[in-house]
Amino acid sequence: MSTIPLLVCDDSNMARKQLIRALPSNWPFRISQATNGREGLEAIREGLGQVVLLDLTMPEMDGFGVLAKLREEGLQVDVIVVSGDVQEEAVRRAKALGAKAFIKKPADPLQLAEALNALGVDIPLTRAPSAPAEAFSDLPNVSFRDAFREVTNIAMGRAAELLGRVLGVFIQLPIPNVNILEVGELHMTLADAQRGERLSAICQGYIGGGIAGEALLVFHDAEINDVAKLLNTQEDESAKLEMLLDLASIIIGACLNGLSEQLNINLSQGHPLVLGQHCPIEDLIRINQRRWKRTLAVEISYSLEDMDIHFDLLLLFTEDSLPRLREKLDFMID
Repeated sequence: MSTIPLLVCDDSNMARKQLIRALPSNWPFRISQATNGREGLEAIREGLGQVVLLDLTMPEMDGFGVLAKLREEGLQVDVIVVSGDVQEEAVRRAKALGAKAFIKKPADPLQLAEALNALGVDIPLTRAPSAPAEAFSDLPNVSFRDAFREVTNIAMGRAAELLGRVLGVFIQLPIPNVNILEVGELHMTLADAQRGERLSAICQGYIGGGIAGEALLVFHDAEINDVAKLLNTQEDESAKLEMLLDLASIIIGACLNGLSEQLNINLSQGHPLVLGQHCPIEDLIRINQRRWKRTLAVEISYSLEDMDIHFDLLLLFTEDSLPRLREKLDFMID
């Protein structure tokens, strides 16, 4: 069987490794990898991607940009999008730009085989085990930070899909920022991101399976009225507060459920609590500085397309959670 050049284009080492290992055991591919859209586009121009497994959320150039460029340059490539952004509008846009199929992360091997078969690649649709790691050359090394960023990326996409349906808008997704921070560094990060703005913040605790932490959702006061209009919410303070608590439950709950599902744990969620209203970030930090010590911090900023509205989500895991998280991620990586 002649080999087919297949390109895996994703900024995450974890995602590329999972995808390569999800390929059917009788794979007829010559595999190349790209870590962002620009790199992927160049590889395609060089003939390394007759079939492309393409992520949407990437630095340099995202997957939508790659698809648009392929069309603009008339490059004949079969693209299967594999993404954590599972919004209906993301699927529609990707297919409108020429993607032949859309698979949500993490990719199911059978769905991947079906998508490849639909391209004319003759692969039996069985649940035969994927090829062992040693069958592939150049599998990327996956660090804890990269693995956790990818798991968070998938959970973030689930939350965006639900938020987008509630608000009736397309949610633009960032690349999650994952860092282990000392308390002073966390305060500096928060203060630098929100300098000079007045904020309202909702906190929700979570615990389970040896993992615990707090999710902090920060709303910019200047944007709350616009969100209220989207939801036809009354403009009195109590109605707005109830709206913020409802949004926090949606965003935080969906994100934590996405993490629970991937890590195979049950995270019990507390009730959302108001940490501060209409206050500068410095006050929010001062009020709550005893809550946050050394922590694994994940920063996510959801933006609403064509609107000056965004929500900042921080997932703050306790230092004691790190060993258990490493154990869970090591199992997923290997």
